[in-house]
Amino acid sequence: MLSYSTQLIEDDDIALVNEVLQSRLLAQGPRVAQFEQDLCEYTGAAYAVVFNSGTSALQAAYSVIGIQEGDEIITTPISFVATSNMFVQLGAKPIWCDVKLDGNINEKQIEKLITPKTKAIVVVDFAGKPVVMQSIQNIAKKHKLLLIDDASHALGSSIDGKKLGTFADMSIFSFHAIKPITTSEGGAVLTDNAEYAEKLRLFRSHGVLKKELWNSDMVSMGYNLRMTEVAAALGSSQLKKLDKFIAKRNEIASYFDERFKNEKLFLTQKLEKNTISSRHLYPIILNPELHCPKEDIFKEMQTRGLGVQVHYKPIYKNSFYQKQFGMVSLPVANDFYNSEISIPCNQTMSMQDAEYVADTVLNILNKYAYRGCSF
Repeated sequence: MLSYSTQLIEDDDIALVNEVLQSRLLAQGPRVAQFEQDLCEYTGAAYAVVFNSGTSALQAAYSVIGIQEGDEIITTPISFVATSNMFVQLGAKPIWCDVKLDGNINEKQIEKLITPKTKAIVVVDFAGKPVVMQSIQNIAKKHKLLLIDDASHALGSSIDGKKLGTFADMSIFSFHAIKPITTSEGGAVLTDNAEYAEKLRLFRSHGVLKKELWNSDMVSMGYNLRMTEVAAALGSSQLKKLDKFIAKRNEIASYFDERFKNEKLFLTQKLEKNTISSRHLYPIILNPELHCPKEDIFKEMQTRGLGVQVHYKPIYKNSFYQKQFGMVSLPVANDFYNSEISIPCNQTMSMQDAEYVADTVLNILNKYAYRGCSF
């Protein structure tokens, strides 16, 4: 089955991992520091601090900037739950901002949600497409708010040639197996703030500051959220190939764009000319007449070898969030959820695979278009 997104592990990745496995240090060695340096060199960020998962990176970022009970965080509902879970766990309240039909937060609706309790704006670069960063930066600066970029989809994405990782107070990346590069599990926080970087390093390692010889001191609360040497070595190896991976994904995405440009049954995500997307996902946005048969469409796509997925159920629709914060309904986010299907687009695919995906998608959608929705 062709997956909507997947990893590509090659012989050089395996060789480097094997080298680390045969070394003396499997944890807290030089590979982590090297991977952090590699991330800084790739993105232009001053500091990178890696973690054992993207969720841990989010937890650390929210914790060290001082998010606490009673704070309000303006964020998008179209993301994996971890984006919000990790600040809700600290006692903060999500203030949901509606999205646009590309899946990204609607920057024009952010400012009206700001109150005296607002602490931060947390954005997500959906599918790898950068948010309208300049406008959001201006809002954050005007209201003296922190800006956090959950760029878990978007390592390698750029605006005007500048890589994501340097636009926000902190940027979070994920190295889960299906992300642009993988460490199997892993994450990172990138920042240009030296104080944040130091606090992040303490947070990921029990809050313990090593002094001389055996002497150490726990100076703040922390946890064991460290990345292993094995994962870091894999990350450094993968990072060298990221631009190649993204180029392949964009080749396939460009083919889809051309095949689908005159389609009347669905929309695709359009990119601004000054941006590059990592193309973590290739979402199609179904017209309303395909909402009712969407389950049948999804099942048939899978039966015919397309490993599709839906990204995402709005976070506020989850039962935990409904119980905790009450019922919320945002029109575009709801419509996006009813409409979105992510189709296969990844660096392991051939152009013949891409042709099969496009043919199959068009065949299935036209097959179900007649059914429509009856109310």
